[in-house]
Amino acid sequence: MTTPPSSPSPPRLLRRLRERLRVLHYSLRTEEAYVHWVKAFVRFQGLRHPADMGREEVEEFLTHLAAQRDLSASTQRQALSALLFLYRQVLGTDLPWMNDVIRPVPRRRLPVVLSPNEVARVLACLAPQHQLFGHLLYGTGLRLMEGLRLRVKDIDFAHRTLVVRSGKGDKDRAVMLPESLRPGLEAQLARAQVLWRADQLRGTGGVDLPHALARKYPRAPQSWAWFWVFPQDHLSADPRTGEIRRHHAYDQTFQRAFKQALQSAGIARPASPHTLRHCFATHLLQAGYDIRTVQALLGHADVKTTMVYTHVLKVGGAAVRSPLDALQALLPASGTSVVMGPLPAQRSSAR
Repeated sequence: MTTPPSSPSPPRLLRRLRERLRVLHYSLRTEEAYVHWVKAFVRFQGLRHPADMGREEVEEFLTHLAAQRDLSASTQRQALSALLFLYRQVLGTDLPWMNDVIRPVPRRRLPVVLSPNEVARVLACLAPQHQLFGHLLYGTGLRLMEGLRLRVKDIDFAHRTLVVRSGKGDKDRAVMLPESLRPGLEAQLARAQVLWRADQLRGTGGVDLPHALARKYPRAPQSWAWFWVFPQDHLSADPRTGEIRRHHAYDQTFQRAFKQALQSAGIARPASPHTLRHCFATHLLQAGYDIRTVQALLGHADVKTTMVYTHVLKVGGAAVRSPLDALQALLPASGTSVVMGPLPAQRSSAR
C-alpha cells in the first residue's frame, strides 16, 4: 500500500508577505519597508506569530514606537500600514478591531525652499559628475527616484518632453524638458551608450523591466530604448532575482554629493535632493504660473497637496511686510536700525 504524498509545508511568513506585495505590484521600497516593520513587530512581541496576536499587541507596538523610540507620526503610520497589510492581505484576517486601531495624526510641515540664488550656489558646488542630474531635478521637479529611473525612450527632444513612467502611485506624467539641459543630456546618452554596447558584448541580462514586460518582449531588456539614462558604472545583482545586470545609479550616491554641496555653499538649512522639487514648484508659482499647472507637473492627485507651496509664499518676507520695517521709517535718523545692546547688570541681592 502506497502512502499518499505529503502536502508541501506552507511558505514562511515573510516569503508570503513578499509574494503578496509583488502580486499587487507594490514597489521594492515599499516591500523593504513592510518587511522591516513586520520583523520589528514580531521581535518586539517575543517572536510570537502574528496570527496569535491582535489589536492589543498592535497598539502596544505603536505605543512603543511613539513613546520609547519617539518616531514621527508618518513613520508610525507606515508601520501600521505594514501590519494591516499583513493581517488583511497575507493572513486573510479582516476583523472589526483593525478599523479601530488608533492611527497617528500626521502634522503638516512647511517644506524647506531655497532661493534661486541659493539653488544656483548648491548646483555650482555639486561635483561635476552630479551637476547634470542636479539641474535635471530642479529644472523638471522630478523626485529623486523618478530621475534615476529615466529610460532612453522617455526623453523626447523633438517635443522637449520627459515622460515619467510609474511615478508615485504608479502613475505616468509628462513634464517639460528644459532647452538648457539638451546638450548635457545628449552627452550623458553618449556615455550611457558606451556602457550599453559593452553589456551587449558581454551578453549580460540587460536591465530590469517592470512587471512581466521581459516575458512579453524578451529582447527588450537588452535594447537601447530601455537602457538607463543614468546607469551605474558597474554590474550588480538584482535584489529580487539575483540576476547580474546593469542598474541605474544609486540614490545614496547623489544624496551624499548633495549634502557635500550644501556644506560647500554655506547653507545650514536641512535641505535634501527633494528640496529641489520644492524649489521648482515654489519658483514657478512666484513666476506667476497657476497652481493647476504646477499640480500637473508635480503629479499630485489632489491640489491640496500643491497648496502647501502657496503657504510658503504667503509667509515669506517678500509677500508680507512686517510692521517693524514700517516703524523704522518713523524713527529718528540716529536710530534707523534695531541693535541688541548689552544686557543690564544684575543687581546683587547681598547688602
